[in-house]
Amino acid sequence: MNMKTNLTYGMVGAALDSFIGSVHRVGAGFDGIAFLAAGCFSRNEEKNRKCGEFYHLDMNRVYKNYEEMAEAEGKREDKIDYVVISAPNNAHYKTAKAFLENGIHVFCEKPLCFEVEEAEELKKLAEEKGLLFLVNYSYSGNVMVKEARELVRQGYIGDIINVNAEYLQEYLVDDIGKGDQIMVKLSSWRKDPEVAGISNCVGDIGTHIENTVAYMTGLRVKRLAAKLDYFGQPLDLNANMLVEFDNGAHGVFCSSQVCVGHMNGLVIRIFGTEGAIEWHEEEPNVLFVTKKGCPMQTYHRGMGYISERAASMSRIPAGHPEGLYEAFANMYKVWNAAVLAKANGTELTESELDFPTIDDGIEGVKFIHAAVESSKKDAAWVEL
Repeated sequence: MNMKTNLTYGMVGAALDSFIGSVHRVGAGFDGIAFLAAGCFSRNEEKNRKCGEFYHLDMNRVYKNYEEMAEAEGKREDKIDYVVISAPNNAHYKTAKAFLENGIHVFCEKPLCFEVEEAEELKKLAEEKGLLFLVNYSYSGNVMVKEARELVRQGYIGDIINVNAEYLQEYLVDDIGKGDQIMVKLSSWRKDPEVAGISNCVGDIGTHIENTVAYMTGLRVKRLAAKLDYFGQPLDLNANMLVEFDNGAHGVFCSSQVCVGHMNGLVIRIFGTEGAIEWHEEEPNVLFVTKKGCPMQTYHRGMGYISERAASMSRIPAGHPEGLYEAFANMYKVWNAAVLAKANGTELTESELDFPTIDDGIEGVKFIHAAVESSKKDAAWVEL
């Protein structure tokens, strides 16, 4: 039996002017295993065609809509191995469902969908079809996030008793009090409930806090008390919340798109009975680790003292900065290995399953709904 060694994938969304689409394509192709073969990149016919031509695709595999693409690819002998869904939020559920129904693995941007029931339906369908499903909480691809996870697993900082995490940006500060006026073009669809869903700030960046903390600590949010600020906009621009984890520990999450002086400030601080861990997304190559009674130490990516799992994801020597593209590439490295294992009929290993699954996506949808509900109830505690 010939073992499959390469993969093909398709994209929905992510035209040439899409920032995140470009990051996906670079990440997917980083290791020379997966190759773009099909797509429906835009509802605009000209943009869709130009994207297909730019990537030298067979124009018969550049489709006018995701429905046509899912059905046609599902019938091909050389069908794509998986689809990357990088369209706005309102397209996630229906697009993912269409490809699952046609026997194609799904790599989907977050948030997974609008409603918990939709998310659970997708999980059931994926399980029935025996298909893999990744929800793109990309920060778990960072080497030092993986190192933090390993340290927590080893009990290096003891029992977790507190988590403090923030994700601060400033790019929507000029939208405060401007109503439906579009001050920042990038924000237009994110502020539209028909496209973004019930939340902007929590849905867009707050869920990254929830998932990154869960990945590092192994803890899930049990309940929360949240206050969301709208500043005259239809969806939230700022959110502060208290959280309680399933081990009884508590923490504080803050996400904002109106904090002047902050560009992409995701910071995770984990406090245990024996020590503490701190990671900054804008300084992704280092991890700050403090043992009780000792001075803070700085762990550097690429050094011999980091764990085997983290080291396996480090791509260049220490001192050479890695960042967002490498984090995405690590997500795809794990995902591609899982899809290959599935295609070759081999049992998936723990390392091949080291990606955010549809269960993580479901938790994200629950987190969004709980935060919005709590805020409407004047920051009352709400169970997830």
